[in-house]
Amino acid sequence: MRTFPTAGAPHLPPPTRVRGVMAAVLLALLPGIAACAGFFGPGVLVQIALACAFALGFEAMMLRLRGVPAAPFLGDLSAPVTATLYALCIPPLTPWWITLLAMAAAIVLAKHLYGGLGHNLFNPAMVGYATVLVCFPRALSEWLPPAPLATQALGFGDTLSAIFLGHLPAGLGWDTLAQATPLDTLRTLARQGATMPEIHANPVFGDFGGEGWEWIAGGYALGGLFLLWRRVIRWHVPAAVLGATVLLTVPPWLADPDVHPFPLQHLFSGGLMLAAWFVATDPVTGCTTPRGRLLFGAGVAALTLAIRRWGGYPDGVAFAVLIMNGAAPLLDRLTPPRPYGHARHG
Repeated sequence: MRTFPTAGAPHLPPPTRVRGVMAAVLLALLPGIAACAGFFGPGVLVQIALACAFALGFEAMMLRLRGVPAAPFLGDLSAPVTATLYALCIPPLTPWWITLLAMAAAIVLAKHLYGGLGHNLFNPAMVGYATVLVCFPRALSEWLPPAPLATQALGFGDTLSAIFLGHLPAGLGWDTLAQATPLDTLRTLARQGATMPEIHANPVFGDFGGEGWEWIAGGYALGGLFLLWRRVIRWHVPAAVLGATVLLTVPPWLADPDVHPFPLQHLFSGGLMLAAWFVATDPVTGCTTPRGRLLFGAGVAALTLAIRRWGGYPDGVAFAVLIMNGAAPLLDRLTPPRPYGHARHG
């Protein structure tokens, strides 16, 4: 008879090590990273490397100041996961010092000042991103056009020069190089009175999302399904984020498709797919009860859509996640599961 490794009664699977979980998350991010690098160039990989180096540096510094042994925590891969998630949210030519400040906010403020891994209330990657987005909105809006729309591709040397020195090749300026994201374009043209068919005629849009962003979102979804298959994450949060987004956007789209975007436009443009599978599923800063996870995911979707529609930023994923992080303890308290062995009455 075949046996399986179990812990003590009630015979739960043995606990998973943090390093194993973080390694699985990094592995699951590879399809999305590959798509990002393919459409936006080597700057994506440079930003990931920079963020990881800064995150590990701040991690080592804080562990030393707290008198905690550094080796176990530097090797658990939690800092690289935070850094990678942040780096996938920013334009590929973001100046290096912005990433430095973001990692200081993520690792020092959001993680270690709350007591370190497992004690933080807010998602560190989103704290880092939201901090620099509020402080440097212009720099965080200078996205390169995706590969099919780019008139001039930057080589690796040009990319390094732009990130570290702020210099672009001769004859090329930031105003001509940078391009608005699909969400920003949608927001701007809609406020000017353009209809959805007119907006989607813009080349920044693909079949049902942003040009290039569709493939990136698909890469994140593929990685998320891998995490679901490996039981690294539960199904509740991704299902709630994606389901609530569709449920909230289908009725207005059916009522007036000339004014309201197609529901998949929300999922396959911006960071909603990344949040659904990799950010909102964080077990430390999210809910622990099944019903709480569903409410948490639905809240992330609803707040993201509200910020996109009425807020000051074209994509409100980071702020939505942080608001729901603050609400997570209350949601857990309001949605306790039925104790084992207790029958329902009435």
